[in-house]
Amino acid sequence: MRTPSRTRVIGTRRRKVDSVQKATGQAIYADDLQLPRMLHAKILRSPHPHARIRSIDFSECLALPGVVAVLRGEEMPVRYGIIPWTEDEQALAVDKVRYVGDEVACVAALDELTAQEALEKIRVDYEPLPALLSVDEARRSETRIHEGSKHGNVSKHVDLAFGDVDLELSRSAVVVEEDFYYEGSTHAPIEPHCAVAQLDGDGNLTVWSSTQIPHYLHRALAKVLGLPERRIRVIQPFLGGAFGGKSDPFALEFCVAKLAQKTGRPVKILYTREEVFYAHRGRHPMKMRFRVGTDREGKITAVDSKIDIDGGAYSSFGLVTAYYSGQLLTGPYRFPSYRFDSTRWFTNKPCCGPKRGHGSVQPRFGFEVALDLCAERLGLDPIEIRRRNFIGEDVVTVNGQRIGSNGFERCLDAVERASGWKERYGRLPPGRGLGVAGSMYISGTAYPIYPNEMPQTGVQVKLDRSGRVTVFSGASDIGQGSNSVPAYVLAEELGCCPEDVVCVAADTDLTPVDLGAYSSRVTYMLGLACLEAAQRLRAQLAAAVAAHFGVPEGAVEGELGSWREPGGRAISFQEAVKLAEAKFGTLGATGSYRTQKLGGDYRGGTIGASPAYSFTAHVAEVAVDEETGRIAVEKLWVAHDCGRALNPCLVEGQMEGSAYMGYAEALFEEQGYDGRGLHRGPSLLDYRIPTTLDTPDLQALVVESIDPNGPYGAKEAGEGPLHPAIPAISNAVWRAVGIRLTELPFTPAKVLRLLRERDAQRRPAAGGG
Repeated sequence: MRTPSRTRVIGTRRRKVDSVQKATGQAIYADDLQLPRMLHAKILRSPHPHARIRSIDFSECLALPGVVAVLRGEEMPVRYGIIPWTEDEQALAVDKVRYVGDEVACVAALDELTAQEALEKIRVDYEPLPALLSVDEARRSETRIHEGSKHGNVSKHVDLAFGDVDLELSRSAVVVEEDFYYEGSTHAPIEPHCAVAQLDGDGNLTVWSSTQIPHYLHRALAKVLGLPERRIRVIQPFLGGAFGGKSDPFALEFCVAKLAQKTGRPVKILYTREEVFYAHRGRHPMKMRFRVGTDREGKITAVDSKIDIDGGAYSSFGLVTAYYSGQLLTGPYRFPSYRFDSTRWFTNKPCCGPKRGHGSVQPRFGFEVALDLCAERLGLDPIEIRRRNFIGEDVVTVNGQRIGSNGFERCLDAVERASGWKERYGRLPPGRGLGVAGSMYISGTAYPIYPNEMPQTGVQVKLDRSGRVTVFSGASDIGQGSNSVPAYVLAEELGCCPEDVVCVAADTDLTPVDLGAYSSRVTYMLGLACLEAAQRLRAQLAAAVAAHFGVPEGAVEGELGSWREPGGRAISFQEAVKLAEAKFGTLGATGSYRTQKLGGDYRGGTIGASPAYSFTAHVAEVAVDEETGRIAVEKLWVAHDCGRALNPCLVEGQMEGSAYMGYAEALFEEQGYDGRGLHRGPSLLDYRIPTTLDTPDLQALVVESIDPNGPYGAKEAGEGPLHPAIPAISNAVWRAVGIRLTELPFTPAKVLRLLRERDAQRRPAAGGG
């Protein structure tokens, strides 16, 4: 591909293409859709964490004025799931429910209030079953959450070893062994899940949904409804946040589609905030034990982890989670030997899935705190031990993942300078401290979720003689700015202004397939697809303009609305398009990103393989009040290697948003359940997330390593910057008050308990025994 000697658009600060629509309220979200004769539907949810369904009686419900139709599970019995090997969900429960909130039945009415009232008139006869609400209960019990499972309540078990871990640990100068626990958290997007369905006169179904995976939803709808894929259209409207929480097919999408078929009328379902908490798919609770060995110089010799994962009632992305909890830990440091044993368990709680930084945030927390413990034992500066273990560039990790560009050392340098680490670490007043942590994350998965040889993403670009450029992109913009990427790339390559590019996105009838917004894949893969299409069109523009000027093709270039000879004649971009259309005919081109063969040569070796990896370092400054146990994070310095920042403004926004979310998980968020399987706080009033008044000062430090394979050298920036926030805060608290926080969230009660334990250990020594 052509690489420009200088860039005019790439690397400059620009607004998102949809920012004005969002800021002025013109953006249309799923719940804004109002169609003629539209019905409103509601889903009845289980009050039991585990129960068999004996019968469902709709007679009272159907007698209520305004009720139009009802649905039961037997009408959509086909099992589905985002991972084709673990399809264990049904749109509505058929035989039994597996968590409080599991979907049982659905009713459509003339208005939302009537539909809500009708739910109370549905009579369900349940046979309660033993509820398994923890990993330990799931391990011990003879009760099976999924009957017929060959492995009891095990969702997925992964046990992989690279090198002789036990031998290397026995030879190590220092071995740290520590237990860690992550409570679990959820996404809390501002927009709840919403879906609308309509059937046309020819039997074609259109579903509008606040999904971040239109293509996979399209496939799942065809499977469950028994319709040909060509008869289904999925459209993603503007989306008000997702963070991974909308990357599964959900019950509401199947229900509105089936009800539209049954009634011949449009149907909408909007989840309440409480329903969003139970639909969930957030961060998995994990119990983790790490053993980390180093030599006398602080070089890592061995890493051993054992992880139990609470997956909730269904599989979702759980197969991947079990692998990600180990596969994504082997950078930015060199591991000579490594073993991880991860088990995901089914429990009678809402299903967990992917949340920003999927699968690797929890183990990164444990490992980075364990690495600090090693530094403490050796008397090493925590930044220095990380430098000594830097894995480098153009290397292969111990588990077979290929790392290209790597700016991690520069990330460490950046946070060290910005925080004044050398001058301030260990020298702050009592109760204040600095902590550091690092991480690595993927820029998209190397392989699609379902095996196929087709592109992971594609675009079609149309040049119009008016000077308008239209790009048809299947990519899902969930707020991260992916609709802006085509505008930047096409303007850079074609010589138009970014404002002249229109992006038609995420409509399965109009756009090529894109696999969705997950695993930080969009900028990398969509960017390369746009480059491929744009450079084909650029060649035609250059040929036509050069012929017009009577010069070689290499003697003309396009720049922000014009084509010119450098220092000479110029014409507008519109005139250039007209010349090219006259010479070549109607102007259009396609571009694709195709899967690369990556990963280790062993079972599961391709999971976690990525065409590029990003790297991050954080320094946190905290103040701990020993009387109240309150931790105040004063500042987070966030350095992130994103390859090249296509738009520094958007990259900084993603870095700050990621760090904010990590900070929130560290100190605030708690996805807890009581002994009946009920969520302890399923509302934004009770589920604690930081407001602007709580959020620390965040300083984004962009590091550009220029990856040779990414679009203009770009890598991901949306998820990697989250990972180090939690361990950096924990490590800073140690420096401030001498306690190690190993259980999330870091509540005042936990801090006070550890402070009391610290003081109890000090008293005998102070009193002479």
